Parts: sequence; C-alpha cells; structure tokens
Amino acid sequence: MEKGEKSIEGARSDKSSRLAVIGSHFVTPPNAMAEKDAALAAVPSDAPTIFDKIINKEIPAKVVFEDDKVLAFRDINPQAPTHILIIPKVRDGLTGLSKAEERHTEILGQLLYAAKLIAKQEGLDDGFRIVINDGPNGCQSVYHLHIHLLGGRQMNWPPG
Repeated sequence: MEKGEKSIEGARSDKSSRLAVIGSHFVTPPNAMAEKDAALAAVPSDAPTIFDKIINKEIPAKVVFEDDKVLAFRDINPQAPTHILIIPKVRDGLTGLSKAEERHTEILGQLLYAAKLIAKQEGLDDGFRIVINDGPNGCQSVYHLHIHLLGGRQMNWPPG
C-alpha cells in the first residue's frame, strides 16, 4: 500500500465515525426535555435569582473565577466535561441578552474576556463553545444573563 492510502477497513472506519458524528446531531440528550420544561416554566422577575444567591454566598458554588464585576462557577448539571457559568455580579436589568442596552456593552465585553481567561485556566487549548440562552425558545431558565463555557470534548453542529 502506498503512503497516504487507506485500507478498505480504514476507509470504512472513517466513514463509520463520520456517520456516528452526523447521527449524534439528531439525538436529543436525555436531560434536554427537563431543561426545556424548566425554561418554559421560568418567569422573568425582579426577585433575586439563584445566581444572586450564589453571588451573595447564600448558596454554595464551585467558583473558578471572580473579579469585581464577574463571577464564574461550575454548572451543577454539566453538559460537557468542562461546563462553567459566567455571570455579571450586578444584574442591572440584564436578565437576558435581548434586554441588553448600550450601557451594558462594558459588562458584556468583560464577560466574554473572562470566558477567554477561564478557558485558558481550564486548559481548553483545543477549543471551547460559548452559549447564551435567551428567552423561552432559547431555553433560558434563569433570568440573570449568563454565559455557558463548554469544553473538554468535541462539540457537535448544529448545537440545538
């Protein structure tokens, strides 16, 4: 066999793994329905969210990053080997991305920059995914803007 040529078995294996990846795009993860139900049941409110309680240390969290404006902690229901939530410490009306105003541009940038720092800290050198769920159809279940940092495995496309 010439260098660079694949055996029939190798070609079949490549085709099988490609089909497995493609097939995984059409499988609904088992907890996706629970997440969808939680998002549909969530109601935007000015009341303190679970994230406000984490910021105020009323609820424990595994914090991985904190500065004066941003807090990041591990998700209690991880969807990847690394799944971290990154939140602004002050909500300031920013319950979701669709509620962002020009006055929020600084914190939005700080959240994304924090995501980059945390990804490096977590060793996600091969890549990672950033997700912001917005509204019921976007599967947002906590109305306090938050970024999901996912990594440690190959991500699939399309994501939803």
